[in-house]
Amino acid sequence: MATSCATGHHDRHDVYAALCPCRDILALLANKWSALTIGALESGPLRFGELQRLLEGVSPKVLTQTLRRLEDSALLTRTIYPAVPLHVEYALTDLGRSAAEPLAGIRTWAEQNIDRFPA
Repeated sequence: MATSCATGHHDRHDVYAALCPCRDILALLANKWSALTIGALESGPLRFGELQRLLEGVSPKVLTQTLRRLEDSALLTRTIYPAVPLHVEYALTDLGRSAAEPLAGIRTWAEQNIDRFPA
């Protein structure tokens, strides 16, 4: 379903069109670690170690890559506090919080329906 571009940067937005930039955003949000990271940050800012403990199974390398992609896409901010050792916190932006809402619905759906899938 195509929609018009509010900013005028594109003729229209259509995620089914091969060259639509919406596909890149959809791919980012559909990534397991991106969706889980956004969900983890819904309750407020977290440090890297806190995120890694919360997101069981994510490697430091993958978490770092995920955080960088989300920051580059303006979905989260990285704040460095001058201290020894360095204190870095990650938090959702307004755009990130708006993405968190539909992602929370998908996570809830998955948890509620997991038993309906074949083992």
